[in-house]
Amino acid sequence: MDKYSFLNAAHTAFFADLYDQYLINPDSVEPSWRAFFQGFDFGLENAEPASSFSEGEMVTVEVPATGEKMEVPQRLHKEFQVVRLIDAYRSRGHLFTKTNPVRDRRKYYPTLDIENFGLLKEDLDTVFNAGEIIGIGPASLREVVKHLESIYCDAIGVEYMYVRNPERNQWIQNWLNKNDNHASFAPDTKKHILRKLNEALSFEGFLNTKYVGQKRFSVEGNESLIPALDNIVERAADAGVEQFVLGMAHRGRLNVLANIFEKPANDIFSEFDGKDYEQDIFDGDVKYHLGWTSDRYTKNGKNIKMNIVPNPSHLETVGALVQGITRAKQDKYYQNDTSKVLPIVIHGDAAIAGQGLAYEIVQMALLDGYKTGGTIHIVVNNQIGFTTNYIDGRSSTYCTDVAKVTLSPVLHVNADDAEAVVHAVMFALDFRMQFGRDVFIDLLGYRKYGHNEGDEPRFTQPKLYKAISKHKSARDIYAEKLKAEGIIDDSYVKKLEAEYKASLEQQFEDSRKEEKTIIKPFMQDEWEGFSLVREDEMIKEVDTTFTKEKLTEIAETITNLPEDKKFLRKIVRLIGERNKMFFETDKLDWAMGELLAYGSLLQEGFDVRISGQDVERGTFSHRHAVVKVEESEEEVVLLNNLGDNQNGDFYIYNSLLSEYGVVGFDYGYAMASPDTLTIWEAQFGDFSNGAQIMIDQYISAAEDKWKTQNGFVMLLPHGYEGQGAEHSSARMERYLQLCAKDNMFVADCTTPANFFHLLRRQMKSKYRKPLIVFTPKSLLRHPKAVSSVEELVNGSFQTVIDDAEVNSKDVKSLVFCTGKFYYDLLEAREQKGRKDVALVRLEQLFPLPTEKIKEVIAKYSNAEEVVWAQEEPRNMGAWSHLMLHLEEARNWRVASRRFYASPAAGSSMRFKRRHEGVIEYVFDKELDNFIRR
Repeated sequence: MDKYSFLNAAHTAFFADLYDQYLINPDSVEPSWRAFFQGFDFGLENAEPASSFSEGEMVTVEVPATGEKMEVPQRLHKEFQVVRLIDAYRSRGHLFTKTNPVRDRRKYYPTLDIENFGLLKEDLDTVFNAGEIIGIGPASLREVVKHLESIYCDAIGVEYMYVRNPERNQWIQNWLNKNDNHASFAPDTKKHILRKLNEALSFEGFLNTKYVGQKRFSVEGNESLIPALDNIVERAADAGVEQFVLGMAHRGRLNVLANIFEKPANDIFSEFDGKDYEQDIFDGDVKYHLGWTSDRYTKNGKNIKMNIVPNPSHLETVGALVQGITRAKQDKYYQNDTSKVLPIVIHGDAAIAGQGLAYEIVQMALLDGYKTGGTIHIVVNNQIGFTTNYIDGRSSTYCTDVAKVTLSPVLHVNADDAEAVVHAVMFALDFRMQFGRDVFIDLLGYRKYGHNEGDEPRFTQPKLYKAISKHKSARDIYAEKLKAEGIIDDSYVKKLEAEYKASLEQQFEDSRKEEKTIIKPFMQDEWEGFSLVREDEMIKEVDTTFTKEKLTEIAETITNLPEDKKFLRKIVRLIGERNKMFFETDKLDWAMGELLAYGSLLQEGFDVRISGQDVERGTFSHRHAVVKVEESEEEVVLLNNLGDNQNGDFYIYNSLLSEYGVVGFDYGYAMASPDTLTIWEAQFGDFSNGAQIMIDQYISAAEDKWKTQNGFVMLLPHGYEGQGAEHSSARMERYLQLCAKDNMFVADCTTPANFFHLLRRQMKSKYRKPLIVFTPKSLLRHPKAVSSVEELVNGSFQTVIDDAEVNSKDVKSLVFCTGKFYYDLLEAREQKGRKDVALVRLEQLFPLPTEKIKEVIAKYSNAEEVVWAQEEPRNMGAWSHLMLHLEEARNWRVASRRFYASPAAGSSMRFKRRHEGVIEYVFDKELDNFIRR
């Protein structure tokens, strides 16, 4: 007992502060103190009710780890109880806030009543040193509770105690303690907030008047989003941010475009009028999906670049692009300084809770290949998703609970309290700039109308919408507040409204003078020098030659490991074999052709970025773009050591186990960086199914919808080697079905040289199109899938590779095929000695090289039949695509597996029987009745 006697004399403020540190992060306090506090907590849980104690009494507690007992003075005991009360407000105060403008809050237990912490009403006027913890110094319990209520339980609820990082926690607490977590704005700032609220509300009202019943997805009920965004932009610019990248769905998008991004209202009105587009090559999209890029000058004279990313209806999809675009800009313009580009993602409450992509994006936030220095996430919380109440839309307490994955703070704010909203986003911005981490704002409002302006919400929420119909707007609530403060008079709002509406009316009249809608390209400054092209341009050959001297320099670098580092013997052997390929045998394999392509582009000033699952080594252990020092695991990237001739950067990252999020990220990266060869590689080709929304909504259609070019490359391993249904097919039929006019390239290469030139063509052309490549597995090491150095140096991409081993006059059967199946057929032809069969490889599937195909057919004039051979089932692969795009193909004989629901059999024996059956049928059409089953 005596060893704790000092507790009677020491200043209780010291213990209270130390105990506060213990509650935040137990490991941060010295072990003996940690044991003491553990004992105190244990004693507290087992003590008699507070009412049994009297002043001066000692409280006996036991340290669980040692069984040692100690006595704590009643006075100190009470201090600790107050600290626990403070901790409870920090941890659970958000459950007892005034943040919901139209619903009663759920009831949570236990409450924050002082009795639940061993304190009594008689203690309310007792002064406690624990008040210093919240920045008010020694104060009565009554004052402490008042301040805690103000900080944690008013219009802003804060979740952060799970962060458990002493530095970040202390920073948050210090920030919140200032002015009791309440705004303190000058009159001019308050008037500016009111002005932005008026713009938000008046814009919606104007549209509702001029375009009755048209969908606009009003922001009303959450119109404080507009002053919130305005404040972020102004303050961030002052803090050094130079570019903003914002992504959001349709709710409030038109308002944000007009009042934050300064898109001319007359352009928006033209879109409402449904006028045709000026460009023939462009089909456009609905007005609330379009992107926009502009320069905005802040009130302090800062010029900032504003980007709002085009977005499809698929909720949360754009969030991944925002991250990729931001990272591309940071890599290109501000290396190692993420503070210059700020990503903002605006979510819906139902979407962030319900869409798995939100989780994927959050998991990227701190990864080397994907981090952007923190994102400000703002949830426009309508408390309803279309017609679904929030209690049916999630199991979590809050829609923002995904934030806890990365220990990101969350502020829940009453959207009716404009100053609280602006105050909350000030916190978010300051936190992001200070720590480079994500932060979430849950803007708790409502949706004034239905999901769209033609919907009747009373069908499903009659009680809620009865309350909403009587509810004042945030603008009117704030105006009344400013009137009470004497800042404005009765006429002020009317004047604001009249001036803004007059401006809209003038722009409305101007819009009526325009015959067509002109869509401004997104991020056009990044795309200067690139043009939109049609299919006839895409089919033209691009010069992809590269000098042997420079290629040799690259080969020297990537086939020699640093001599001062020790590597695994297998790596030493592999790199040594690559050296022999280039300098001795002149037989380059797939990996060597690929790496040389990257090196050549790096020399010419292009950047290269590759990401995906296991891409550094490669799923099939072929690439080894990153090699590890054996003892230290230090990473060595030979392609970043090209010396004085290297003018571009090589980035390669193993991704998290995500397809949707990572494809979206890298597509966004390519959107913002046309001079970067941006590649995503699937572990197996059909894993891209997980990113199908990105493929459908962006990769295949974005140029038509939004006038955006993109050179994004997808590498999809494809080929039937008996690995079962999920490891055989990249589902090429799905990509080919999406092909139309001029929207993308699709290729299935069979030689390292052709892959080399295909990758180079992607960057050497003066336009950008997405490229889908069905890449090999077994061919990575196939002895015949090799190319010479000369083929790389002076070759070009061949859309069709003719058969150089047969005499065209002797050919009776002309066989077209694609990909790895060529080598299977070649082996069979050699075994059968069939020189009367020509095997022609179709290397580019879209745009289909129809003229070259016809030239090949004409060459083999003695052929009795033309055959299309594929290893995929008849309902898969390229066959249906050929029939759609090549009239002659309808008369070809087809050698394929029969129709199947699954791409391939799981049984290796069954696979082999079917595969060999197709090959046999290629060479003998009489066998159709009993093979391929």
